This record gives sequence, C-alpha cells and structure tokens, in this order.
Amino acid sequence: MSKEIFFMKGNEALAEASIRANCKGYFGYPITPQSEVLEYLSEEGVKRGMVVLQAESEVASINMVYGASGAGFRVMTSSSSPGISLMQEGISYIASAELPCLIVNINRGGPGLGTIQPSQGDYFQSTKGGGHGDYKLIVLAPSTVQEMADFVFDGFYLAEKYRNPVMILADGALGQMMEKVSFTKTLEQNLFDKSSWTTTGKQNSRERNIITSLHIQPEKMEEVNLHLQKKYKTIEENEVQYELINSENMEYLFVAYGLSARISHRTIEIANENGFKCGLLRPKTLFPFPHKILEELSPKLKKIFVVEMNAGQMLEDVKLSVEGKCKVGFYGRMGGMIPSPEEVFEKFLEFQKQI
Repeated sequence: MSKEIFFMKGNEALAEASIRANCKGYFGYPITPQSEVLEYLSEEGVKRGMVVLQAESEVASINMVYGASGAGFRVMTSSSSPGISLMQEGISYIASAELPCLIVNINRGGPGLGTIQPSQGDYFQSTKGGGHGDYKLIVLAPSTVQEMADFVFDGFYLAEKYRNPVMILADGALGQMMEKVSFTKTLEQNLFDKSSWTTTGKQNSRERNIITSLHIQPEKMEEVNLHLQKKYKTIEENEVQYELINSENMEYLFVAYGLSARISHRTIEIANENGFKCGLLRPKTLFPFPHKILEELSPKLKKIFVVEMNAGQMLEDVKLSVEGKCKVGFYGRMGGMIPSPEEVFEKFLEFQKQI
C-alpha cells in the first residue's frame, strides 16, 4: 500500500501528528505564529477524542500540563517565545517532578513582544534551562515540515522514556510553510510502566505516589539534583541526533539548525561550486548537543562557520566542543530577519580570508 501524502503547514502537521501519537490532552493559548496548532486541535483533536482547552494564560496552560501529566496522560502545550517565557516556572516544576510532556516553541523575533517573524533567539532559554534551577529539557530542532510531524512521536517517546519534558524548538517560518508530509510513525499509548509515579489512586498496599518539586531539606534537594544530573548524562550518552552533509574531504564545516540549516545547505552548494570543500553539520538535538562529532572533526578542518538567526547562541556550544582546535566564525541575523544563501556565502568569504 502506498503511503498517504498530505500538503500541510508545519503547525498543522505537528498538530495532526499529536493526534496520531495518542496525545490525550492539549492545553494552550493562542499566539502568532503558532496559533494554528490550537485551532487545528480545537476541531480535529476534539473530534477524535482529545481534550483540548484554551487556557486563560500560558501560566495556566503549563500548570494544566503539570496536573494532567501527573495523572498519567500524554499531554502537550505549544506557544511562541513570550508565551514560553511565561511558562518557565511551571516547566521547572515539571522537570523537578520528573513528569513527561511535550512543549512546542514556534520561535519568533525578540526580545520583548518583538515581532511575529521567525527567529532562533530562544536557543539559550531552551537548552540552558530557562527557568530556575539546574534542570534540562530534551530539545529537538526540526528543519522540515516532515520533521515537525516526526519529532512529535520522537518527543513523546523520549519524554516518557526519561520522565522529562521535551521541547520541539522550531520557528515561525517552519510553522507557517507548507510542504509534503506523511504520517508513517506510530506510538503506543502505554509504552512504559507508569504505576510507580502516577497519581491514579492508591491500590492494594503500595506506597503513595507523591508528585512534588518541593524539598525543604537541602540534603534532599541535593539528592534530587544529583539524580537529575545523572539522568541528563545518560541522555547525553544515548540520544544525540545530527545530520552530516557533504562531509567527504571537506575543509570547512558549516554548523546550523532548523531554518538556518536549510539556508546553509544551499550556501555550501554555492561554496563548493566556487572551489571550496564545505560540509554541513545539522544538529537535530540541541540538548543533547553533538559535542563529540565536533570534537572529532575540528582538528581535521581549516575553519568552522556557524549560522544562526540570533546573536550567536549555539555558537557558544560549538566553541565549547572545538576547544580551540579550529577557528570558529559566525554570521547571524536577528529580529525576524532571514538571511539568503548568497548573503551567508559572502560572509563566509570574508571569514575564510581571515588569518
């Protein structure tokens, strides 16, 4: 049987994927450029058995996610940059309580209310915690509408495997653009045993399941933190995903994610047509970040060129990976501006000429 092909917006593909991934609850608040997620689920999700609620605010929606996840349901929320900022306290609670959920950030330009145009200015917020305390999200970075759909399945799986919130970090362009997409992945409702932590009622003689992020005694709070750090280390060892393009005999490596990676893919084609040997590393996971492959490649390269739609946020992780073994350059646009492949190539030429 041939697979069914759809032509959908990224936001709609993501929403459809959540239904097919057996998501049981969505709690969110409309904000451009991700409002289509809520709009699509308000019709299709409700029709197909999902609880969909427009909360009174982003603060309310993340706490609804907290409660529903604690009851053992597969749940998600979505928003865009300022809305995600309002969720940070709740996300920190969820991470501390070790509850699985999916959070979608369709990134827009900032800071502040900013613009509704696409940006990648939320990298630090997503990968370095964002809220208070030493916690981490698993962060997935799609670069196509197909990945917008696929990463929903991957996100729920990873969230439940590690009992950790997962974020899909996309941008306004990926949320709004239309491409072909198919839904070939599946995800069972009960992948992992939840009986040891869900608040579904005490049965027989088992201990009570208590969900909390409050631990008054510092010894207990440190114990929780050490446990979380051990979990994050396991995630870093096992869940790194990336795509390496045109890497044979390369002398220069571009590093970019999401929309910037699409732009950079065309840029390396232009560069190679002009006699340069360029490849592209596209991280699919921003946490865990592909440090090891960069560490391995950097001594063999002349230079590394990082492209982002921000002031240079992933750039810091690239430099940490390289540890001075290779010179690292950067080009970024901010505030919702999208660079062209030709523009990036011109900046690469300037960087390449530097000693």
